[in-house]
Amino acid sequence: MNMSLFCLVHGAFQGAWCWDLLIPYLEAQGHKTIAMDLPIENASATLSQFADAVIQALPKTDDIVLVGHSMAGTIIPLVAEAVNVRQLIFIAALIPHPRISTLDQFSHHLDSDTLKSFNYQAKNPSKLKQFHDEPDIFEPASVGKDFTDAVVLRDLFYSDCQPDVTQWAISKSRLQNSMAYIFETNPLKALPQVERKYIVCTNDRIISPVWSRYAARKRLGVDAIELVSGHCPHLSHPELLASVLTSN
Repeated sequence: MNMSLFCLVHGAFQGAWCWDLLIPYLEAQGHKTIAMDLPIENASATLSQFADAVIQALPKTDDIVLVGHSMAGTIIPLVAEAVNVRQLIFIAALIPHPRISTLDQFSHHLDSDTLKSFNYQAKNPSKLKQFHDEPDIFEPASVGKDFTDAVVLRDLFYSDCQPDVTQWAISKSRLQNSMAYIFETNPLKALPQVERKYIVCTNDRIISPVWSRYAARKRLGVDAIELVSGHCPHLSHPELLASVLTSN
């Protein structure tokens, strides 16, 4: 087995801490790991600034596996434009479309009042028709929820975590002031032509498993790997996730 550097990029409301339970299982197999805090508290932080935070944390090495959870799916392809990586792994993650925002991809599922509250106006409506037949990205129960609320985090983010892990994770939760992963037009030119893997969490209450399976095939050209887990398998099933991350 090749020994790789697993670069672990967290999702919204989390930080480098969220990989603490997974890292020992990867390192026990001889792999190296690195994780960093993205500047999510900065309301003006852009996707490119998130990518820069990852790039700056990376040492020079030839075998990088770039892992992105949830929000970080919009970031890891940008990193792979600037740094040679062997593989991109998306965990219950958004998948960017070049020169399109996440909101562009699902705006047709929202009512006019909601779009007005976002001051949203499609820049190129004809270009967005390609998304109109796609499944909802987000599970309906998660839309519009307050993720600073501990009960919401428990029920949606950490639904299958052990109580002590849930309590710890909620205590470590960070403010997600930057909404670039929803509103910003992704500057990605094209999805990097590297090996790709998508892990769909079958009991995810945030990102729709139906959409994940669809988008993995359509956007990445791969069949999603099914993991019986909620939205955060790195916290609820770290040993199982490590085995999936390292499998061929």
